[in-house]
Amino acid sequence: MQTAKRDGADVGVIEPGLVIERRFTSHDKTVRDQFEWSSTDIDLKDAMGNTVRKIKNVEFPKGFDGVPGKVAADKYLRKVVPGIDYLVKIPEDGVPEWLWKSKPDESKKSKAKKWKGKETSGWQLFHRLAGCWTYWGWKGDYFASEADARAYYDEMFFLLASQRSAPNSPQWFNTGLHWAYGIEGPAQGHWYVDPVTREDTRSINAYERPQPHACFIQSIEDKLVGEGGITDLVAREALLFKFGSGTGSNFSNIRGDGEPLSGGGQSSGLLSFLMILDKAAGAIKSGGTTRRAAKMVTLDLDHPDIQQYVSWKMKEEEKVSALIAGAASLQTNANKILEAIESYDGDKGDSTDVSKNIELAKSIKRAINANIAQPHIKRIVDLAKQGYTSMSFEQFDADWQGKGYLTVSGQNSNNSVRVPNEFMEAVESGGDWNLYWRTEKTSAEDEGREPVPCETMPAQELWDDVSMAAWSCADPGVQFDTTINDWHTCPESGRINGSNPCSEYMFLDNTACNLASINLLHYYDKERGVFNVEDYVHSIRLWTATLEISVLMAQFPSQQISRLSYETRTLGLGLCNIGSLLMHMGIPYDDPRGYAICGALTSIMTGESYKTSAEMASFLGAFEQYEENSEHMLRVMRNHQRAAYDVEGDEYENLSVLPMGINAKHCPNDLLKAARSSWDQAVMMGTEYGYRNAQTTVIAPTGTIGLVMGADTTGVEPMFSIVQYKTLAGGGTLRIPATGLKSGLTNLGYSKNEVVDMINYVMGTGSFSGCHSISTGSLIEKGFTEAEFAKMDNSFGDVFDVRSLTSPNILGEDFCLESLGLTEENLADPFIDVLGLLGYSAEEIQNANDYIFGKATIEGAPHLKDEHLAVFDCAQPCGAYGTRSIRWESHVDMMAAAQPFISGAISKTINMPSDVTIEDVKEAYARSWKTGNKACALYRDGSKLSQPLMSSLVPPTIVVEEEEEDEVDVVVKKVVERLPIPKPQAEMVAQVVSQNYVATRRPLPDSRGSNTMKARVGGHTVYLTSSTYDDGKVGEIMITTSKEGAAWRSMLNQFAISVSIGLQYGVPLEAFVKSFTFQKFEPSGMVQGGSNRVKMATSIVDYLFRELAIQYLERDDLAQVSLEDLDAMSISRPEATPDGVVRYEGEKRDIQLTLDVTETSEQKRMRVAREQGFTGDICSNCGGSNMQRSGTCLKCAECGSTTGCS
Repeated sequence: MQTAKRDGADVGVIEPGLVIERRFTSHDKTVRDQFEWSSTDIDLKDAMGNTVRKIKNVEFPKGFDGVPGKVAADKYLRKVVPGIDYLVKIPEDGVPEWLWKSKPDESKKSKAKKWKGKETSGWQLFHRLAGCWTYWGWKGDYFASEADARAYYDEMFFLLASQRSAPNSPQWFNTGLHWAYGIEGPAQGHWYVDPVTREDTRSINAYERPQPHACFIQSIEDKLVGEGGITDLVAREALLFKFGSGTGSNFSNIRGDGEPLSGGGQSSGLLSFLMILDKAAGAIKSGGTTRRAAKMVTLDLDHPDIQQYVSWKMKEEEKVSALIAGAASLQTNANKILEAIESYDGDKGDSTDVSKNIELAKSIKRAINANIAQPHIKRIVDLAKQGYTSMSFEQFDADWQGKGYLTVSGQNSNNSVRVPNEFMEAVESGGDWNLYWRTEKTSAEDEGREPVPCETMPAQELWDDVSMAAWSCADPGVQFDTTINDWHTCPESGRINGSNPCSEYMFLDNTACNLASINLLHYYDKERGVFNVEDYVHSIRLWTATLEISVLMAQFPSQQISRLSYETRTLGLGLCNIGSLLMHMGIPYDDPRGYAICGALTSIMTGESYKTSAEMASFLGAFEQYEENSEHMLRVMRNHQRAAYDVEGDEYENLSVLPMGINAKHCPNDLLKAARSSWDQAVMMGTEYGYRNAQTTVIAPTGTIGLVMGADTTGVEPMFSIVQYKTLAGGGTLRIPATGLKSGLTNLGYSKNEVVDMINYVMGTGSFSGCHSISTGSLIEKGFTEAEFAKMDNSFGDVFDVRSLTSPNILGEDFCLESLGLTEENLADPFIDVLGLLGYSAEEIQNANDYIFGKATIEGAPHLKDEHLAVFDCAQPCGAYGTRSIRWESHVDMMAAAQPFISGAISKTINMPSDVTIEDVKEAYARSWKTGNKACALYRDGSKLSQPLMSSLVPPTIVVEEEEEDEVDVVVKKVVERLPIPKPQAEMVAQVVSQNYVATRRPLPDSRGSNTMKARVGGHTVYLTSSTYDDGKVGEIMITTSKEGAAWRSMLNQFAISVSIGLQYGVPLEAFVKSFTFQKFEPSGMVQGGSNRVKMATSIVDYLFRELAIQYLERDDLAQVSLEDLDAMSISRPEATPDGVVRYEGEKRDIQLTLDVTETSEQKRMRVAREQGFTGDICSNCGGSNMQRSGTCLKCAECGSTTGCS
């Protein structure tokens, strides 16, 4: 409260409202002047590294260099603002002049040289958000005085510009466009509740009231048409997807398969309708957005279709696998049938007669054995009779954006099941579980009796189905229904049935939540090693007020959502970067101290948020449905408070699963004291005034906004990698240690010199000085001078391995020829290895590489004590040498530490290694339930078909004998003679590759078509030349490489000859592909060049046969990049192309423009994505491989795109 003069009131009148403290800003200095601003040109590139658009002269504060600035500029700066250079203020009674709205001066439009402009500065962006919030806060009487309004504006501007916090993406997209620029547009069917009349009102302008909410939960009724029905939900979801928000629904009201209908007949079942909605979501995604629709489907475990639902996505993915294999088999067998007909040397009229054309009979028999439908075989033969000599069948691959996945259903949503305690107890006791017709449940409830089950099954059987599906394809997730509703603040208003797509917002159906997150690392004083609680509390208070103001100013996609959101006013404040914070503090993620700190920080956040909510209720009133729910809400508040004190279990009120309280023994005293004090005050003030908001906090994925804040980790996730790659604004990539590495080592007590040694071990020294395997002295003896060392020093940041550092393009060709004694022939070799030619061994070169460029892991670092290794453990093993990673159990426990202090839930994935079992999945779910988590989603490495395997399923040392037909010894003999390996091994290889041959050699014509492609595999250049027959089939290959040693080149040459002989004797190319792909030996790794469709290879041989299979067999399953990904005009896969850029026309807004921050030079793709701590998934937006787990979703660390809704 504060004495103020407002709206004509006399000085001395006490006006209610928030008093805003200035902690970051000063009234005598503009907030803009507190920052160091810089301007730069930002290149936006496609997946191939080509610039598709350049944003010139973009201005941001220091800290937005690289990815944060690129993401903010491309996604959040408004691309079209009419009259931005000719704005005038609109006077408004009762509003301070500095808060007046602006609009273009139309009188100057005719004389303006350029009327339409755009936002080019972070100042414009931060100003329109902070200004709009302040304007609506002033209109809604949130501030005690104008000075407090001004302080609020400055402080919120500071929080945005300093990257201390950020709201969800819809705020950046929509907020302030009308207030700052007078942008208007036709109404889109939105609603709001007039705060004065409290009446439901239709919006008349698309922009005056922004749409700032990211998360929605919608109901669905058991009817096909009409308001609230199935087809109505399709339309409602479409409106939300269009504006970049996400939605979830519980579909348990829909009748099951075979359930009787009132008018006679039977229901077609839930799955039939889910497929319709899934296709609708996919179509909207394909029609213009750049990420999949953010959608959650939830189902109760007692639904009669629950087993079909649980296995739905898993079986659909199996269909993708079947499509890939089946299409390839169909094409292969069709080719063989047609070839047998075409090559028949008898009477052409008899070529399709199986009694005379024995090769045709064999081909047909093989096709039948391969399960090709006999009518389809007949169709092929019949077409051959009509003169067809070739046929092409559509082929599929495992790309998530490819045709295979688009063909099946169930891929456009996250799927979850609602699990009550009764079910988990039945699993533990070996009991049964009942399924019920939906109509029977409704009738029983109306009649006051127990429903009669339609089916009874062992609970363990259903639990096995859930766990098997989750192990196989990462869905369904689990939502613990009893725990969720035990913590429900408004049970009198209805139960909680569903969640938003990422599972963090859980509340009543037909409500919405707007999100924001606080970057914890910005509140940690690295010099003093303490967390600034006061600044943190201040930021929480400001954001609670901001999110509450956002409810006041918002418009909603339906009348019902508008009304319920107005009456409950749910908020979604969260936090991020806990993983980085703990590393800075020198505390392991998997440690009781880490859990206690997470619990305390979360407790402070929610306690202070509810305290602020009660403060606002004191002068604005509690939310409308508070009175009927006050007893329940205060009970929930007291349980939060008890968890802060970690009381005995019997002290909690009406909780069926006890929460994990803050362990005082492991929590810093200042954090513990603040955590408890926050709840003491929140409960006390709430008891007196009530609360303005039914919920205030969630922990969201913070995908895109996490990149804008420069956060190392999202939500409560751990660090992903000890080495980070920062994209520079001017292009290029900077390889840096994790921000917490130096601070963590220092806090653990290591000296400065020891810290330097350990960081050098991880990152490399960047110099040959001190290197024992290849010393500076030895290089000088070879002819190196200061000039060459200077060139290498200047180029160190542009390459990622020592061979590239010493390449002729860096050292200079003249130096290589004149001083090193290399020949023109050496320089012409695209795979030239200067160090190898100078006599250094492969082992010496590798040791030098580790010394200069580091090992990308801290494991084995000098001085590091074993007990400190856990501090630097990441979500996945680091680098090529790392073996350690965080246990999956710690993911569950960290969630459990935060959950007792969150209004909603936590969007987080339990990362599990590929070798976990189905029993481990069950244990993870059970652990989540018993520790009090509300929801749980897990991801087993390799559980998606679209995720590439990094090694062969069958090791190359294992030779598998296969059944062969019609073996010809002469072919085997000739192949064995040419293979440069011992005869016994050569015979086995020849037997494998010489299958399904034709026993007559078919020589290549003297004049033939050839294709040559150049690529680099693991740093070595290779040339592949393939020559074809007139019908396009490959008959000869030639391989040239610069791998050190003439023996190696000779071996590859002989290998190419042996393959060519096999091809000319009729050995199918498929046989070679089958035998030689996934063979693993050095060189291997990142691939640049070639067709650009192969990005990783386990060896040169693996790469070569992938390329041949892609080019001649249409084996897209062996490509990591689909053909349409390379098409700049493609719209089937949203990508950063010029077409994507021009979607901004007039007032039309594409909320997900493509951004790609992939490196442009070949050397910058050397480090394998999975060694950097990424998932290995391919970004559907930019085609990059730097995808990270972001809660239950994925975010791209390159372009900022997310599969979620934040």
